[in-house]
This record gives sequence, C-alpha cells and structure tokens, in this order.
Amino acid sequence: MKSLEDVFLKRRSVRQYRDAPVPAGIRAQVLGAALRAPTAGNMMLYSIVEVEDQGLKDRLAVTCDNQPFIARAPWVLVFLADWQRTMDCFAFAGQDASAAGAPRPREADLLLACCDALIAAQTVVVAAEAHGLGSCYIGDIMENGEVHRDLLGLPRWTFPITMLCLGWPTEAAAGRPQPSRFDRHIVVHADRYRPVTEADIADMFGPAASGKPAAEELGALYARKFDSGYAREMRRSVAAMLEGWR
Repeated sequence: MKSLEDVFLKRRSVRQYRDAPVPAGIRAQVLGAALRAPTAGNMMLYSIVEVEDQGLKDRLAVTCDNQPFIARAPWVLVFLADWQRTMDCFAFAGQDASAAGAPRPREADLLLACCDALIAAQTVVVAAEAHGLGSCYIGDIMENGEVHRDLLGLPRWTFPITMLCLGWPTEAAAGRPQPSRFDRHIVVHADRYRPVTEADIADMFGPAASGKPAAEELGALYARKFDSGYAREMRRSVAAMLEGWR
C-alpha cells in the first residue's frame, strides 16, 4: 500500500496500462470504499456501471472524444447521478412522481446527486491509488448523451457525470512528470472570493509557467478546451439531457 503522500501528492492521470487485469479482491475493496463515501443525507444518489464488455469499451472509446486508451483500460467505471432508484422507491411507497402535479427531481436535485457521484468517484481514485492502480477521469461521458443513454440503458432520472479508466500503470506512465498546478494563493481564498489580478495571470500562464506569453498560452487553452468540437458537443449534449429535469 502507498503512503498518504504518494496517494495524494504524487498522483498523476494514467492513460497507459499494463495488460493485466485488476483482481476481484482489489475491485471489491475499492468499490467498498466508494460505498462509504460521503453522501447527501445517506441517500447515495449515485450508481456505478462497471463496463466489462469489450465491445462496449470500444464504442465508448469512440463516443468519448475518440480516445483509444479507453478501450485498453482494464477497469472502466461510469458514475451516474441517480435519482431513478430513489424515485422508484418513492413510487413503491405511494409517492409517484409521474402523477399530475407530483413533485419530481429538478436541477437542484440533479446537482446534489452529481456531488454524490463525483465524491464516490474520487473515493475510488484514492482507494485505487493506494493499491498502486492508476486512473484517468473521462468527462467526455457527458458528450453524446443520447448515444450513452442507449448504450448503458440509462433511465430518465439518471445523468452520466463522469467515467474512470483504471489499471496498472506502464513504466512510462508511472514515470511521467506531474503537471504543474496553480499556487495555493490563486485557489485558496480568505473569507471572500478574490478575483485574479494581472500578476496572478502572469504566474498562472506566463513565461515562468509555460515558457510563452500569457496571452498566447490562454489563446491556445481557449481554443482547445472551450471552442473545440468536443466542447461544443458536450454543451449540446448536456443541454439536451437537462431538458428532462426542467
């Protein structure tokens, strides 16, 4: 098992995996940790889909922004914000949300369930890292919502919020340098939010951080992460999925 420093301070995303399965015992321990993750009102407003079928992995590797390493990951988990289970339980007790005028989940309820699902996902990451497993978050599961809803058999009151690829890192992946992070003073605020200053932006994106002028680095970041094809598809997909919650 790794030390706390190794688990939290030395982690990096891993996209290259050795061709070795994750033993059932380790999977059980990691998922057991996820089930003990903090959750709103002890409701566990999330579900986890273990993707084991190779054909399904191959398909997700295409629909999630064409990332072939997804298909090669030994262990793939999709985390759902899930009100369906709770609403089915309410219906059993006579509180049927499909009845006219009955309360049903709305945007606030979805966000609460997203918190539950993401907390569970990060708990998996930490538990997996303690066992020596590498992991990579795939936010692109929010793209192609109609396709993913069909592929995974997702009912109305569920929302695929993130996916994790996990496996034993290759030697190259394990030795990959950590990407830098913003300094603490950029992220941690005292009592009130503090907008960034030009000096902060220079620290975050300027020559000392990237070797390029901050404006050039930010322009590339904007094009890559905000004005790209995958970003536009994700916005379309999420907007369409949100319609069911309005």
